[in-house]
Amino acid sequence: MEDKEIMEKELLIIKGVCDLYLHGTIESSTAEVHTAFKNALDDSLDIQNKIYNLMVERGWYKTDSADQNKISSTKQKFISK
Repeated sequence: MEDKEIMEKELLIIKGVCDLYLHGTIESSTAEVHTAFKNALDDSLDIQNKIYNLMVERGWYKTDSADQNKISSTKQKFISK
């Protein structure tokens, strides 16, 4: 397995972990449980960000720039409501 494939899988896994910790944080019944989940979520988000940045650095994660006209028209729709 190539490094790119490994990092793609790691990124998918850590995104899933973040989702689980987010729901744990939201649904926690005590302050202690909430704090434990929130700390784990923060740590996981840091890991996700590092993986993402490494992939971008190596050209393995491509993003498209948003069209400024589409941004402006969408923004205008919500401002006028």
